[in-house]
Amino acid sequence: METDETPAQRNDDRAETCTVSVKGLTENWQKWSNDHCEYQKHNPFSNGKVIPPQIQRGQEGYGRPLEGSKTEQRGKDAHSHISREVSELCQVIQEIGESRDDGRPAVRFRMLFERYVTISDKLVGVLLRARKQGLVHFEGEMLWQGRDDEVLITLLQ
Repeated sequence: METDETPAQRNDDRAETCTVSVKGLTENWQKWSNDHCEYQKHNPFSNGKVIPPQIQRGQEGYGRPLEGSKTEQRGKDAHSHISREVSELCQVIQEIGESRDDGRPAVRFRMLFERYVTISDKLVGVLLRARKQGLVHFEGEMLWQGRDDEVLITLLQ
């Protein structure tokens, strides 16, 4: 008879263990469900949910990513990368440019293009950014290889 009672006790122990773990799973599922419902309230693409008020033009933070977000970090990384490229461009102009009457180095677009193409394929974009920052000057809105080879680019700072 003892052999018959032992398996019954073992099954009871397993049942209690399963009940506890199923209860834990149920609680975890419910917590996840509640968190997901709360998240969906802030999701503008979810139907029929409350959407938090949008930041309006002129308010602080408009047109900016959320602080601490990955988007903000990517923007900062891109800004530092382009800043390094602009300073590198200025160094190249300083090295290969000839001094003008006012002492500022200047270089023709063709010469700069031939030298800079081994460094980066984004010369015109970097030149436009450097001009926007007031670091270089050249005539025209855009420089085109071949057509604008003789345009003089002057380093201002």
